[in-house]
Amino acid sequence: MNILSDDIKELIKKLAIPASVGTLFQTLYNIADTYFAGKISPEALSALTKSFPIYFIIIASSIGITVAGTSLIGNSIGEKNNKNASIYFCQLIFFSFLIILLITFIGLNYASEVFSIMGSTNEVINLGLQYTDIIFLGSFIFILVVALNSLLHAEGDTKTYRNALILSFFLNILLNPILIFGFYFIPALGMKGIAIATLIAQTVAFLIIFKKVLKSNLFKNILISYFIPKFFFLKNIFFQSMPIIISICGYSIASAIVFKYAGLSGEYAAAGYGAGTKIEQVVLLPILGINTAIITIIAQNFGARNILRIKETYFQAIKLSLIHISEPTRPY
Repeated sequence: MNILSDDIKELIKKLAIPASVGTLFQTLYNIADTYFAGKISPEALSALTKSFPIYFIIIASSIGITVAGTSLIGNSIGEKNNKNASIYFCQLIFFSFLIILLITFIGLNYASEVFSIMGSTNEVINLGLQYTDIIFLGSFIFILVVALNSLLHAEGDTKTYRNALILSFFLNILLNPILIFGFYFIPALGMKGIAIATLIAQTVAFLIIFKKVLKSNLFKNILISYFIPKFFFLKNIFFQSMPIIISICGYSIASAIVFKYAGLSGEYAAAGYGAGTKIEQVVLLPILGINTAIITIIAQNFGARNILRIKETYFQAIKLSLIHISEPTRPY
């Protein structure tokens, strides 16, 4: 696959389909967790769905880091400046650790207040904190997975992430009932079990992606000095990632407000709204896959100054997106 010369439409398909499949399994991941939470109790289901606006700060940070890393590393690859590409990758890892420290502090100290704002009962708050405390303590796994994967995406590899998410999904499915309800010598952990199963599965995904990154030529050329903070590179990463993180966190705030008013009709209503949002995510999967594809294509072609290919990528992406969103309304 040559990002700088292959047919744009075919490139988008080759990159978007694996990315969409990977995101599908990430969504199924959340749906499975929701299902097993419902098996614990209605309050546990409500706690898990209400935790979404809280741990969404991890998702927002992950997306911001992915877009920044893929864009800047891909741009350097397009410029045929592999040294800068490697430095950007190392600086992205450093930046990711700063983000990890920040969101872990926020999550551990302010999650209970957010649960209260959403009108949760004490039982729901306690169950929710059992889940979010573990997730935030393990947030470094989630963030490092996407930081490492930024290098692969920038090189045009969306299949490794897909494969990692598929494997981690099935592992999560296997571990959830064991850790939630107990199995032989393994005690029943309830909501904590859902969080621990997620972290174990994500750790496996991390190892798969890390193994692939080790084989990258960009990684092989890395020097220890590349990890020393460099203002120019960190500044670019910051200004590429922060607008995305902030805007997506706005969605989290909106969700918290909806949960508050849905909760006025009881915890069942809040749980139902949360379950509905998971279905909504499935509908958007192809659009997210196309988004992943065009970031990679445009980043490399921008670095190579292939302006015509950048314009064609935009037009093809808009065309494919319009076809997708028009499908549900087409009469049969």
